[in-house]
Amino acid sequence: MREYLKFYIDGQWVDPAEGKTLDVENPATETVAGRIALGSAADVDRAVAAARRAFGTWSQSSRAERLDLLQAILAEYQRRSGDLADAVSEEMGAPPSLAAGPQVQMGLGHLVTAIDVLKNFTFEEQRGSTLLVREPIGVCGLITPWNWPLNQIAVKVFPALATGCTMILKPSEIAPFSAYLFTEIMATAGVPAGVYNMVNGDGPGVGTALARHPDIDMVSFTGSTRAGVAVAENAAPTVKRVTQELGGKSPNIVLDDEAFADSVAAGVANMMPNSGQSCNAPSRMLVPNSRMAEATAIAQAVAAQVKVGDPDDKRAIGPVASKAAFDRVQGLIAKGIAEGATVVAGGEGRPDGLDTGYYVRPTVFANVDNDMTIAREEIFGPVLCILGYDDVDQAVEIANDTDYGLAGYVSAADLTEARAVARRIRAGWVTINHAFDLGAPFGGYKHSGNGREWSDAGFQEYLEIKSTLGYGADVGA
Repeated sequence: MREYLKFYIDGQWVDPAEGKTLDVENPATETVAGRIALGSAADVDRAVAAARRAFGTWSQSSRAERLDLLQAILAEYQRRSGDLADAVSEEMGAPPSLAAGPQVQMGLGHLVTAIDVLKNFTFEEQRGSTLLVREPIGVCGLITPWNWPLNQIAVKVFPALATGCTMILKPSEIAPFSAYLFTEIMATAGVPAGVYNMVNGDGPGVGTALARHPDIDMVSFTGSTRAGVAVAENAAPTVKRVTQELGGKSPNIVLDDEAFADSVAAGVANMMPNSGQSCNAPSRMLVPNSRMAEATAIAQAVAAQVKVGDPDDKRAIGPVASKAAFDRVQGLIAKGIAEGATVVAGGEGRPDGLDTGYYVRPTVFANVDNDMTIAREEIFGPVLCILGYDDVDQAVEIANDTDYGLAGYVSAADLTEARAVARRIRAGWVTINHAFDLGAPFGGYKHSGNGREWSDAGFQEYLEIKSTLGYGADVGA
């Protein structure tokens, strides 16, 4: 059993100010897999003081120094990738192929991207006689979720490091093991004392303290919209920058063309990875009403092929992350049935043969109305809703009729038509035919948050712009 009872502050592993601990459950076995210490406002104060001291030096570091550090982290991350995968499997119940594949590799991909961006990022530019300088914003509080733990740590920590910021990471207390190993990687790679700090804890004990702290200049939060609102409210009195990557209820408009069958199948398949626990999951599939029966048959067949809980099957999905998550998903499935949606696949309860673990049956609802609860609320499980439309204008109207705006999808054979529909979707990350690009800025409209992560756009969130007027014509590199 893992025991992670210290925090990383000012370059050292230290004891917490209080003696509170939390058992961490493996959702695949429903047994305790480890124990962590829970931090408090006193631990946050100590970490912030260390980050503030380190900022004076790290903010003045050169591009070359930051690149050298990121390269050292890259080498250590690669060396510890197996350990990271094991940790993700234990904290999330993730199948080995998912843990060692996308879960670990996404973090690695964002690190490589940060290195590439930093090599050519423009920190200074001349506009006439005015010099524009992009300077690090300061001390950052980074609050990350459990569903893609390494991905979300990577998209915050590496841009913050690359731009000269210092930071305090609060990983999710539900999936804290990989964050602890990530911190060991940072320490071994030689991150200067105080530049990177990690304090475990829950939202009330550590998250609120980070958001409220007067010596933190920025909070970057990923999680639910409800929690994001609370972070913003707590941060408001100190007028700090708050960036948020929140929930989603992303539409997938499947157009009526010769690719229809393949598009429906791909939409179902891309809903299920990570057990549907992705904020950008294509959870609302929109198909022509005239082809609803065809779509239903295809979706049923594809969902039936999704295996659950099989560690030897690379396509298998694992459990949802906790009993609370399981209960919420089950409640929403029951709500969908009660409101009259048609269960095409799956439904309530655990899959056959899986009596232990928070496993959810891969579920597809058809004939869903956009006013139903399952079409409005983020389910965060392997549950797909299929909605009908009469024409493309109505499809776009339904797609945009949501409080969220994180992602959108268009599936079509005709790229020109797909592009036209994609332009009309009100979301920050729109994908044609399930394309993927680590270099594309990621973030949402409306209740899905503000700010962007990934690529050079992620760097901008950690920078202030200083205009120096009358600087003159000759500016050094």
